[in-house]
Amino acid sequence: MYFLLTISFLKFVGVTFAAPPLVEYPSKNEVTPYNFPFVTRSQWNARAPKQMLPLTTPVPYVVIHHSYTPGACATRPECIKAMQSMQNFHMDDRDWWDIGYNYAVGGDGAAYEGRGWDSLGAHALHFNSISIGICVIGDWRFQLPPAQQLKTVQSLIAAGVKLGRISSEYKLIGHRQVRDTECPGDALFNEIKKWDKYADYPSCRDDLLSMPEVPEKTKDVIRGNSTYDF
Repeated sequence: MYFLLTISFLKFVGVTFAAPPLVEYPSKNEVTPYNFPFVTRSQWNARAPKQMLPLTTPVPYVVIHHSYTPGACATRPECIKAMQSMQNFHMDDRDWWDIGYNYAVGGDGAAYEGRGWDSLGAHALHFNSISIGICVIGDWRFQLPPAQQLKTVQSLIAAGVKLGRISSEYKLIGHRQVRDTECPGDALFNEIKKWDKYADYPSCRDDLLSMPEVPEKTKDVIRGNSTYDF
């Protein structure tokens, strides 16, 4: 009580306090603090999801994306604006339940909570139920993201493994390996090929038909025998 009264008095007389650095803000179900800047949904003023489905973890795959648009963000306000822009586009234009990605990483070096570890994403059609999708905010066709942005992506994956949400034997792929797209951009895709756990298989959507991890109901969609689309 004495401490609180002292702080209140100092504020009253005009003494200011520097805000602590944004280092770790684990979600309520996370027991291990992050060792990199982490921004929760509430901190970037995310809209409430329309609906949610659970994601069975640990997942065997991590899918890397780039946003293309919005472009790269270098500051916390810019990256928050990018997150809000992506969520609005996904929910309003595409009529999805929420922002599609499980997480995004900005040029400020912070990881931004999207759907999180335990909610099914909408980032890689036919592959969402067995993967965590991480968006590297920016257009990375011709140049690499800043080193700190890449480091946080790797740290986020390591945290997912430590928390038991990503398999310790996970495989890392680019979005283009399961979808006809340029994502995550040539420069970034060539970079993640150098990372530990990168897998060159699957190389295209048709490969999903021979993967035991892919649910049979998803394979039926690919074959054109069902309208299930997760």
